[in-house]
Amino acid sequence: MQITKVEVLPIELKLRHPVQMAGLPPIRQATAIFVRLETRSGLSAWGCTVTDTFRTDETPEEAIRDCRACAALAPDLNPLNIEHALDELYRKVSPSTGVMCAFDLAFHDLLSLAADMPLYRLLGGYRNRIQTSVTIPVSPVDETVDAGQRRASQGFRILKVKGGMDPEEDVRRLRALHAALPHHTLRLDADGGYTAQQALDVARALKDVLEMLEQPTPPEDLAALRQIKELSPVRILADQSLTDPLSALHLASNRIVDGLSIKLAACGGLRPARLIDSIARAAKMTTMISCFIEPALLVSAGLSLALSSPNVAYGDLDGYLDLVDDPSQAGFRLEDGWLVAQEVPGLGYAVQAG
Repeated sequence: MQITKVEVLPIELKLRHPVQMAGLPPIRQATAIFVRLETRSGLSAWGCTVTDTFRTDETPEEAIRDCRACAALAPDLNPLNIEHALDELYRKVSPSTGVMCAFDLAFHDLLSLAADMPLYRLLGGYRNRIQTSVTIPVSPVDETVDAGQRRASQGFRILKVKGGMDPEEDVRRLRALHAALPHHTLRLDADGGYTAQQALDVARALKDVLEMLEQPTPPEDLAALRQIKELSPVRILADQSLTDPLSALHLASNRIVDGLSIKLAACGGLRPARLIDSIARAAKMTTMISCFIEPALLVSAGLSLALSSPNVAYGDLDGYLDLVDDPSQAGFRLEDGWLVAQEVPGLGYAVQAG
């Protein structure tokens, strides 16, 4: 199979409402970079990444430049030799995990299109649906409850509340939300905003409310994270502390957390994400497949991974819901908070871009 054309298509996507997260200014838009591969046989495959909705040293301009460098190299690679092809691209742009994610997804999409199989089945096909959380941004107590009730009316039964800016306020927000929706599952994501003592205080105060507490302390402070895990009555997951398979190995071998939250754009795509999931599985740690604010195409890739592995216990794949004019449309169905795969070849999406 011969790649004959590669397009790099950067797109600015606006949010319906600004999103507030700990340690970041309000997020109003995201830069998405779409990559399209065409082959001599007429197949067309897509990949995608986002560049400025997460902590990275690479600017959107640098990511676009590196994507174009990979695009120039891709026609010389055999897309069916996916390990070799991705290794060659990695040498070109290392350590740009965002750029690698876009091409990793495009190559996996092409592989599953050539196989005429849904990617989730090609990767393992463990299930065809998974329940997802939906995110409630940092906001006052009354707005948190209103947002939770609105999402509940849309069918979601798992609410992931962003926090980390004021631990006492976070406790009030979660308690109020639990009182309003006592049968819903609640998660709290502090985005590294607490001290170790604050994290323990929050976990103890909400021990009968929370399913999990995600990234309570700064990503680099693994000693604090391990201390919290050992003392917390609530399960602790690592998010920003997880950057690649090597960091996953360190987190798992030292029993620093109870589980790992994997984002494709953060770790470099499906290939490293699958390795991270395997490390966690060997260590008997659960994984959550999560996302940034990102197009439906990228969420479709995360869903393919989530559906392929029996070790994935949690889904957090709502990053496409509030994007305006997303050129990619999800091929999966959203049914009462469950993401259900469609039996179509590839990642499962439609794209109107170019």
